[in-house]
Formats: sequence, structure tokens, C-alpha cells
Amino acid sequence: MARRLNWEGSRDCLRRLREDHVRDSELVVRLWEECLMNHREKLGDELWTVYEQVCIAALDCQRLDLSEICLELLHNKFPDSVRVKRLLGMRYEAEKSKKLKDVFRFVKAEEVYQAIIDKDESNMFVRKRLVTIAKEQNEVTKAIELLNKYLEQFMTDFEGWLELCDLYLSQLDYSKACFCMEELIMSNPHNHLFYQKFAEIKYTMGDPDSMAMARSYYAQAIKLNPKNVRALYGLFLSSSNLALTASKGGGGRRNKTISKMLHGQHNNSMRDIRLTSQKK
Repeated sequence: MARRLNWEGSRDCLRRLREDHVRDSELVVRLWEECLMNHREKLGDELWTVYEQVCIAALDCQRLDLSEICLELLHNKFPDSVRVKRLLGMRYEAEKSKKLKDVFRFVKAEEVYQAIIDKDESNMFVRKRLVTIAKEQNEVTKAIELLNKYLEQFMTDFEGWLELCDLYLSQLDYSKACFCMEELIMSNPHNHLFYQKFAEIKYTMGDPDSMAMARSYYAQAIKLNPKNVRALYGLFLSSSNLALTASKGGGGRRNKTISKMLHGQHNNSMRDIRLTSQKK
């Protein structure tokens, strides 16, 4: 792709990737090395933004040589920039060699990030990097603690709540994972995937009350998105489970009826999906 583009096309491509928040690191490195690197003087002030973009892409691709060049140029131009210091921390994280052991590189990265936080506690990106470092070192308890402190300040960060939910699930702490999903549902009441995930956690818990709640949330996920086959199948399983474990009375018959209805609806949905695929 890079060979078919002139320098203007390559520049515009990198610009679109930044504007659309697309992280195609291999493409960024190729565009830089095969085209833009030889036309850097034509980029004007945008050159420094491109250096930052290429530096991050190079770290993703383990091109530490290229990231070092970009980082040095940025540091010479902006020696006191927080964004450049953040790149330095990421550079330490990516370093893997005999000279720099894993523990030491994480310590160096933490020192850089902590210095940034001491000056600016509201730096979201750096605080997330500290959580990532804790996860990389398999310190899940520390990662949970850091993420909880982060969410006390940035409660609307749905990605943070999802990450915290997954961390609790890794520790089999289902009740706290449910709390995270409840926060997400309250702030995003029309997202069917959040209802589905909450239902899956409740289904995993397995007790009758949790199973009944799982069925309700699966139903809500289907109401928001009737094409959600996973939620439909979850509704079928939770209803079947309740039918098997129900005590005497009409409850068991009601659950069996629901299970039969869902089984038919599931078959119809799968048939529609197959027909749609055949038409394509």
C-alpha cells in the first residue's frame, strides 16, 4: 500500500488513522519507512504528531530502534512535555533484553509515570498504564486497587469498568463483577451487550435467584437486540435450568413452556441467519 501512495497520500492516511482512532501499527511503520521518512521536511508542524504516532506504532511492532529515534527527536524538541515522558515510560515497558530485566524495566516505567501523576493526577492515560504494568506482573490485587482508585475520579469511563469486571472475574469474585456491570448498565441502558454480560455472570453464579435474574437480563438484551443469538441461547438455558430445579407448583410448568417457546425461537433465528448467509 505504501508503494502505491505518494507522500501526500501517506500523510493523509496517517491523519485518518489518528482521527478515527484506528491503531494499525504495521501500516503506520510501513508508510513511514517506505514513503514519509524521505519527505519529512514537507510535513511542517505535523511532523511532530507523526513522530509520536510512529513511535507508538514502532513500540507495538517491537521496532525499538525506530521508536528510539522518534523519541530522541521528540525529547530534543519538547524536553519538558508530558506526552514525551509518557512515551518514555512506554519505551521502558516494551524493552526486553538481557541488559534490562523485566522487573527493572517496569520499575523504571513506574517511576516515569508516577512523576507525571505527582504533577497531574488527572492524567487518565498514565494511570491506566500503571494498571497495565500491575497486570503484566500478574499482580491482580494491585491492579484492582489501582483501577478502583482510578474509577473514583473517572466514573464515566466504561472501558475502565469493563476492565475491572474482568479482573474480578479472574478472581472469581462474581458479586463485585456484577456491581461493575450494574454501573455500566446505569450509564448505558441501551447497550444490549452489557445486559448480556451481566446475565452471563448471574448464570455462572448458578443459584436459583441468580438464575432467575439471568433470565430477566437475557430477555432485556433480546428486547434491545432481537438478533442477539447468544442472549437468546442464554435465555433458553437459564429457563431450562429453572424448569429443572423448580419446586412443585405452576412455576415448573411455566418455565418448561418458556423453554419450548425459546427453543422454537432459537431455531427460527438460526434459520434466518443461514438464509441471510446464503443470499450473500
